[in-house]
Amino acid sequence: MSILGRFLGSVIKKGSIRVTHPDGSTEVYGTATPGYPDIGVRLADKAVIRQILLDPRLGAAEAFMDGRLIVEQGNIMELVQLLRANRPFERGGALKNPSAFKKVRNYVAGRVDRINLLSRSKSNVAHHYDIGNDLYDLFLDDDLQYSCAYWDFDRRGADMTLEQAQADKKAHIAAKLDLRPGQRVLDIGCGWGGMALYLHRKTGVEVLGITLSEEQLKKARERAEAEGVADKVKFELIDYRDLATREAGKFDRIVSVGMFEHVGTPQFRTFFRCCANLMTDQGVMLLHTIGRMGGPGTTDAFTRKYIFPGGYIPALSETLAASEQYRLIATDVENLRLHYAFTLREWYKRTLENQDKIIALYDERFYRMWIFYLAGATAAFEYGGMCNYQIQFSRNRRTLPLTRDYIGETEKSLTA
Repeated sequence: MSILGRFLGSVIKKGSIRVTHPDGSTEVYGTATPGYPDIGVRLADKAVIRQILLDPRLGAAEAFMDGRLIVEQGNIMELVQLLRANRPFERGGALKNPSAFKKVRNYVAGRVDRINLLSRSKSNVAHHYDIGNDLYDLFLDDDLQYSCAYWDFDRRGADMTLEQAQADKKAHIAAKLDLRPGQRVLDIGCGWGGMALYLHRKTGVEVLGITLSEEQLKKARERAEAEGVADKVKFELIDYRDLATREAGKFDRIVSVGMFEHVGTPQFRTFFRCCANLMTDQGVMLLHTIGRMGGPGTTDAFTRKYIFPGGYIPALSETLAASEQYRLIATDVENLRLHYAFTLREWYKRTLENQDKIIALYDERFYRMWIFYLAGATAAFEYGGMCNYQIQFSRNRRTLPLTRDYIGETEKSLTA
């Protein structure tokens, strides 16, 4: 048995994986089990094993990207699923305290990448979002929502579309903001402008969307002009920290969707201080972010290197602890447990459908990197410790209605 075989044998119990080595020999691990995939992979050269063992996620990713780890039976989504499903977050059993070594490792790992100083924030954003809008047009919904959708299968049916799920997500968020015509709203990390335009279209509020992506800014402004609302929905290339010194106390509401993951742990308190100062004394904020269902953790090397440099997925405990410093009252917390998994599977499907176009835009290595990223993220939400949190904050306990009924009622009117 190879060294890789000993590793796989200790992990794969349900489902199976067949490994074909460069010399043609094969090893099989696991047992065929209903609901678990059976995978076959081939290693192009001996160095692949060492590469994977040194750093399983980054090593496997780069070997797959380079065409040296070849999936011959099944696909990359199923391969990652097999590995994750055999070690799920909800694996039960007796629990014990983490070792001292693990505590220190989790504290130290990735600290530099998570600092995300003002000088680095724009370059970190550009790494992911300024690679061209053409890519995102190929796999996102028609409103370019690059964040977790809201899948209400009971209401919409099992065949609901990504477009419907993203529309419902915007309504779900708008309802929690408790908006009124004439209010001024700040959208921090506005993407391509879809949320800001939706909020104005549905409720009449004025919106300022801010981003650090040149490509997103250009597209968002074009969309506002096309809808004839550029005087009511404005977009600006500016960091939230700079805006806080210029626009203190001028926003009735703040919405931030999929941006907090880029803030970086040492900047959490700065983020919430700026948000509190940007709002009026009756202000309300809705924060939609990827989160951890466990405690604080680390960002894996593949994600840091190729996908989100400077990014960090926060635990709920870290997020609330930082917000509490500035008298932001957490008035509502919702965990969207599996919604992002459904969203990512749809993005993965659309990426596969546009394989030739994506390769033409970039190259085959980029395409393989992208599907590895989507596959890994999907598995993290289906079996790992990832989820999405929607946290509503208010500066005054009396601003919002006394019960949560208004959220559902407003949501129904927005989606009627």
